[in-house]
Amino acid sequence: QCLLTGSWRSDTGCRMVVSLLRKDGSFSGSYLSGSDAGDSETLTSPLEGSQQDTRLVPQPTFSFTVHWQLQETARTTVFLGQCYVGTNGEETLHTLWLLREAAESSDDDWKATR
Repeated sequence: QCLLTGSWRSDTGCRMVVSLLRKDGSFSGSYLSGSDAGDSETLTSPLEGSQQDTRLVPQPTFSFTVHWQLQETARTTVFLGQCYVGTNGEETLHTLWLLREAAESSDDDWKATR
């Protein structure tokens, strides 16, 4: 059974910490970008998300949003993924993400999402 509570590390050194998983599947925590992510110092930002009911689906899908705590720019990242349990019982998260930066105008909208 996949439970998101705890600390998770990405291949690039970023870390997600889920500190509270509620009975309804919603969760909160923090996201720490790693030095491999292009930042000279580690940034910690809050996250909020939701996970499928693990009583119904043993390898649930989940999503969460990170609102970056950056003064120079407004950014939000949305992650969507699934938790897998291997034959050895180890939990692994597979995710896709979109990063959105605030655009100066609608003409710049095309370059605001990565």
